[in-house]
Amino acid sequence: MSIQVFILSKLMVGKTYPYELKKQMSEPIPLDELGGITESKLYYHFDALSKQGLIEPVEIIKEEHRPDKQVFAITAKGREELPNKIYKLFKSANDLNDMVIALANIKYVDSEIVVTLLKEKLTNYKAHWERIMNFDNTSPRDEKSENLNDLLVGYFTTKSDHTIHWLEEAIRQIEQGNL
Repeated sequence: MSIQVFILSKLMVGKTYPYELKKQMSEPIPLDELGGITESKLYYHFDALSKQGLIEPVEIIKEEHRPDKQVFAITAKGREELPNKIYKLFKSANDLNDMVIALANIKYVDSEIVVTLLKEKLTNYKAHWERIMNFDNTSPRDEKSENLNDLLVGYFTTKSDHTIHWLEEAIRQIEQGNL
């Protein structure tokens, strides 16, 4: 879904084709490699968006000794659907890492709705973590089991604290109009 939001947001700015987007993603930081986005994935999602009627081919660029390039533009339906796809990204995200594309395109949605979604996500995350931390396992453990338990509790506590901190920071930045 984030690839589709990325494509639609790029088409909000202007027409493009899959190979051009792939080039843009690899310079100056190889975002394509970091996100595991291949050219074939881009073509797949361009095709999926086209079948949904959210984008359409508008021209074909022909170059000698090169494959034809099919250029796409966003449709009215695509402009209408982009905010819904962004909201879905926020709803389905587990942490800030899953929200990068949505946050980068927050200008296409109502920030108050995003704040509401993130506050709900934060409340649910904290409640879930509280239930886990209050679980009382009284089964007998040997020293290695206790060491493993301490290691895992430390890891997951740090991870949880990190997630909570950055969700709170994202909410704060959005509320202040910084994103």
